[in-house]
Amino acid sequence: MKLIMKTEFDNLRENDNHCYDIDKNGDKQVVKIYSGELLIAKKITLKKSIRFFGVSDYQKYLTNEEP
Repeated sequence: MKLIMKTEFDNLRENDNHCYDIDKNGDKQVVKIYSGELLIAKKITLKKSIRFFGVSDYQKYLTNEEP
């Protein structure tokens, strides 16, 4: 997985064809986005640090909608 921008992560999360799961443990929160059974992106929040990750070909899952 590689770092992606927040807007790209939001695009993936808001797509109706994708589902997401949230895991929280203490100060750490992980949001995982799936396309079917395939993990395509995740967001890791640790205290005040937020990182967004996507699989190497995550662009093919993005929609063309403008906010």
